[in-house]
Amino acid sequence: MTSLDDLPIRDDLRGREPYGAPQRTVKVALNVNENSHGVPEDVAHDIVRQVAEAILTIHRYPDREFTVLRERLAGYLGHGLSAANIWAANGSNEVTQQVLQAFGGPGRSVLGFPPTYSMHSILAGATGTEWVEGRRDEGFRISPETVVAEIDRTRPDIVFLCAPNNPTGTGVPLETIAAAYDAFDGMVFVDEAYAEFMPSGAPSALTLLPDRPRLMVSRTMSKAFAFAGARVGYLASDPAVADALRLVRLPYHLSALTQAAAIAALGHADEMLGMVEEIKVQRDRLMAELPGLGYSPWPSEANFVLFGGVADPHATWQHLLDHDVLVRDLGIPNTLRVSAGTESETTAFLAALSGADGALGARS
Repeated sequence: MTSLDDLPIRDDLRGREPYGAPQRTVKVALNVNENSHGVPEDVAHDIVRQVAEAILTIHRYPDREFTVLRERLAGYLGHGLSAANIWAANGSNEVTQQVLQAFGGPGRSVLGFPPTYSMHSILAGATGTEWVEGRRDEGFRISPETVVAEIDRTRPDIVFLCAPNNPTGTGVPLETIAAAYDAFDGMVFVDEAYAEFMPSGAPSALTLLPDRPRLMVSRTMSKAFAFAGARVGYLASDPAVADALRLVRLPYHLSALTQAAAIAALGHADEMLGMVEEIKVQRDRLMAELPGLGYSPWPSEANFVLFGGVADPHATWQHLLDHDVLVRDLGIPNTLRVSAGTESETTAFLAALSGADGALGARS
């Protein structure tokens, strides 16, 4: 039987591992930061109606420029943005890939700050872009001084900042983003997949876009909009960036059905985002209750919590799975990550964890 090693794949892909978050059928799935509240029924019906209308013209190619969707996304983001400032693709991962295809590639490098979203380095490798690692400050933070020092040390072509960071939930100050932009003449990519879960009034990197044509701010509908299965990600930037991404995108890359579904969901933004506050309550509950079980949660501005003090992460992960609760073991020593789910899901997780007997120093 032929194996991958028998095929003439690119040498730089040999030995690499694909993205591999476990997919298990469980009652409480809290491992990939989905919005477990789901789409409200009335919104779902409207989405189905608009998708059905799109099917009537499915024999034609979709709008290659996804004009209406870009207009609606610009309206949702605000900050004086127009359709010309918006790009969209099949999930923010495809947006990221297109950015690396346009601004990275062989002979170029991207600076990231692990621990961070694993797909950033995977996509770098897939596009032939060298992935270089920068250091973080204590508490997983990145100060302006640190980001400048790491740019000076590594001389990258692109800088990736995940804000809030996945998997730590750590925010990134606007001063750090601005300092990164001013430190070199390359592109700065800010992944704001969890922006809607930041503290009320916390400024977005979107506020930095004016007069910064090399800055890109990525968002997704997967999390706050409970649209993970629809695969819709988008980016705000100077219009010239969209022109660059047109050079590498596939023709008609956003299907008519995807466009229709996203437009319909954006029409119900207020109702969809009503779930965000409930999720933030459960996130804060996790941070408040985990110490009582002997664990050490990191402060989070996202819809998940990374917690330390886990004596044996794999054994604790398995214990939770045995109780029909799935969380994420990311390979960070003595830690696990849990998504903030519904109130009942959070209760089930905490109850299962309380019987794990896996906290460092929590029990004699």
